[in-house]
Amino acid sequence: MPLSKYRFIVVEGPIGVGKTSLARRLSERLGAAMLLERPEQNPFLARFYQDMARYALPTQLFFLFQRIGQLREMSQLDMFKSHTISDFLLEKDPLFARLTLSGEELHLYQTIYDTLKPQAPRPDLVIYLQAQSDTLIERVRQRATDYERPISEDYLALLADSYSRYFYHYDGAPILIVNSERLNFVRNDGDLDLLIERIAAMRGGREFFNLGE
Repeated sequence: MPLSKYRFIVVEGPIGVGKTSLARRLSERLGAAMLLERPEQNPFLARFYQDMARYALPTQLFFLFQRIGQLREMSQLDMFKSHTISDFLLEKDPLFARLTLSGEELHLYQTIYDTLKPQAPRPDLVIYLQAQSDTLIERVRQRATDYERPISEDYLALLADSYSRYFYHYDGAPILIVNSERLNFVRNDGDLDLLIERIAAMRGGREFFNLGE
């Protein structure tokens, strides 16, 4: 396996950037297990996009408990005897909370998160996918998932900016920051090959990958 030293890889990025698609492709190529978000199981998500102020807290708490449960299940199966690719980083979870919660609700969420956070394993590598907000908007509209239809362009732009700020300061694991504007990991095997080669060549704790480099 070309990336054998990375037993737990997390692919991250804002809505529409392609993190789940890349996680699936890496899992297939590397013969790794998958640990993926399950947004379709969240009963509050569709209502959240229609009325964020009302449904932000239950939506956020459902995702938090879901992700904690998934990580716990994988740990019980001794995930580190094999390689695992995930499309979510638990440490990033409060990013959404700070965008949509305030006051007592944010305090409640943060208290619960601080209690559960130590149960999350540390990734060996984080791949952070970047794209301009216009690109995210186009990709979200193209995939036309029913519960995502009400997402506003302003929210996507704010989310992209929040991700950028978060990962600018992130130091919890080695990170490869990837400009995904000109890369198509689903339809172009060559792009996936280039990414795997770039990961295998990593030597520092923070590196960048642009197709034009």
